Amino acid sequence: MSTTEKPYHHGDLRAALLDAADALLDEGGDGAVSLREAARRAGVSPTAAYRHFADKEALLAALALRGFEAFGAAMAAAVAAGDAPPYVARGRAYIRFALARPGRFRLMFGPLLARSAAHPALLAASRQAFLALQANAGGRDGALRGWGMVHGLAHLLLDGAIPDEGSAELLIERLIC
Repeated sequence: MSTTEKPYHHGDLRAALLDAADALLDEGGDGAVSLREAARRAGVSPTAAYRHFADKEALLAALALRGFEAFGAAMAAAVAAGDAPPYVARGRAYIRFALARPGRFRLMFGPLLARSAAHPALLAASRQAFLALQANAGGRDGALRGWGMVHGLAHLLLDGAIPDEGSAELLIERLIC
């Protein structure tokens, strides 16, 4: 290294890049996320971003993993609140999570998940989320039935496909019981 070059030092650049990419995700979905823009927002060169993420897909996989961690925490908190049976609490938390962070939700359950074998941590997180849904659901078939319902309802609400019947919250309470 020459004496004119600054040494690389940013603290926790990986976390800063993820935070920047998470904001981009909220602003415009996964199409708005790029390593270059995340690096710019984190205040570093694009080359620095490649020290932590091989490519955009690796960055998106890390964002999806972060999403599954938050998703698991949201479902656990809903169950811990004790306001509803665990299976119902998880279903309501699922839809509320989707409505609160649509970009993150769409990324987590989008095409990247089909390629999750290339990202073992993401694959493990998605399986863990399904196991949480399966708890108290009467087995795998019950979990798939419930998952189909809450996932479908989440997408219908996100896409504005349900005619306005009042608040989404009232609809969630009425249908997920």
